[in-house]
Amino acid sequence: MSAINTLSITVFVFFCFINTVSGQNKEQEHKAIKKVVNQYLVGDTQKQFDTLKMAFHENAMMKYVSSKSGYQEYNALEVFKGDIGREPEKNRANEINYVDVTGRAASVKVTVTYPDRVVVDYVNLLKIDGRWKIVSKIFSLKN
Repeated sequence: MSAINTLSITVFVFFCFINTVSGQNKEQEHKAIKKVVNQYLVGDTQKQFDTLKMAFHENAMMKYVSSKSGYQEYNALEVFKGDIGREPEKNRANEINYVDVTGRAASVKVTVTYPDRVVVDYVNLLKIDGRWKIVSKIFSLKN
């Protein structure tokens, strides 16, 4: 076998290995991100503030536009803290629609369906000190 053929095979095997490792890493990152988003969804549905604190960065913001008062933004954990002691929500379905990751940044679309309305969340995460954290959430009612 010529040196060129050996080099070609070596390069091919190397790139196959890199693609496999890269694919595994991508799958692991998606799994880790979904875990954090599910902590948010379970914590919000069950009104478990400690679970929400695991998902959200302490400075995470929640933003939306109200039909009555316009643009609103709040510290997410401060909003969720107001739910302490409330009953868990029933008749609510949560669905992660997609996860998009680039490096240490991710965006996740979530649909929360209630009997009388559908809310769509766009949740943004950053990988901080090796852990994914929700740093912002925007949301709107689905028309």
